[in-house]
Amino acid sequence: MAGNPSPADFTFDIEAILLDQRGEPTLGRAGVISTPHGHIATPAFIPVGTKATVKAVLPESMRDLGAQALLANAYHLYLQPGADIVDAAGGLGRFMSWDGPTFTDSGGFQVLSLGVGFKKVIAMDASTVQADDVIAEGKDRLAHVDDDGVTFKSHLDGSMHRFTPEVSMQVQHHIGADIIFAFDECTTLLNTRGYQEQSVQRTQDWAVRCVDEHKRLTAQRSHRPYQALFGVVQGAQYEDLRRKSARELAALDLDGFGIGGALDKAELGTIVRWVCEELPANRPRHLLGIGQADDVFAAVESGADTFDCVEASRNARNGTVYVGDRRIHVRNAVNRRTFEPLDPECDCYTCTHYSRAYLHHLFSAKEMLAATLATIHNERYIVRLVDRIRASIIDNTFYELRTEVLGRMQGSPPTV
Repeated sequence: MAGNPSPADFTFDIEAILLDQRGEPTLGRAGVISTPHGHIATPAFIPVGTKATVKAVLPESMRDLGAQALLANAYHLYLQPGADIVDAAGGLGRFMSWDGPTFTDSGGFQVLSLGVGFKKVIAMDASTVQADDVIAEGKDRLAHVDDDGVTFKSHLDGSMHRFTPEVSMQVQHHIGADIIFAFDECTTLLNTRGYQEQSVQRTQDWAVRCVDEHKRLTAQRSHRPYQALFGVVQGAQYEDLRRKSARELAALDLDGFGIGGALDKAELGTIVRWVCEELPANRPRHLLGIGQADDVFAAVESGADTFDCVEASRNARNGTVYVGDRRIHVRNAVNRRTFEPLDPECDCYTCTHYSRAYLHHLFSAKEMLAATLATIHNERYIVRLVDRIRASIIDNTFYELRTEVLGRMQGSPPTV
């Protein structure tokens, strides 16, 4: 899109409101996000292509299985191949040959996970809050946060780098995704209340600087399509901090909002509701790092519109696949002579062409195709589930669908 990029190039329209079981409106809704590279019907699951690829799967295969948009990571693309190379290629979509909408996260989560050594999860146990300075056991700190930004050591070669809000905006503008996120500090649930308070204020201050730099770069880079900027709500499991963060971000000139940070899984729906009660209804809300079925139902009911998570593809590469709302380990011996599809009810390319026995063989032989076929299936499962949730909001069958899906999950036999 040539010419002058404008916020008008990004819109969000609400099509239906989720009604509760008494017929009263909830915070949940179905809508459509419009970007310069296409539309996203919400609620929607956004598969993660961290380094401009969903591992093991062609971009056109992601389109075929129903993915509406893909999310890449600014931290990883900054380190390799370099945001300038992505920019020279024409932006993220052209670089990876994906013609739909794209997202990039700010790199804030990588500062947490790589900086303090925690795994790539945001759901944590909230009962063990300990300290301001948290580091995972047996790990070395790779990142140091101050009020101006973050200094970090590359996990690739040990070189030192500096991210500030301005640098994050510059990197994301060069990458060129349709939806980008303000640089934020993602804490853990092991941090003290005092540190969470400082972090919420730091994230807010950084968001103000991101808005200013975003406006400057949008005007400067008028040859590129408009990029929508989302602020990220933090505050861990504290209601007052979550609401404060949401209110203060809502006062800024943002196109949408992310809900980030570590969460107590048992309180996920409640935390999302706190945030969405404070955010403007006419802006989309993206819940960062969530992809399990029970979490998605809780988040949608509480007002989240889009989600991303690496779990579907990561599980697939390890041989764990989703079947009938449960999980099976396709590498288990019972599948060696099972000449049926992974899931007879699934319409993905894997299930309509290959058997469990074949996938068992591929994993046993350590063939690369194993990861490809399993990932196609898992991504299709979660994309289709969220599509069904969207349809259930429109036809007012959300609670019946939730009971059906979660009932099958809770009543599932052991994995095989």
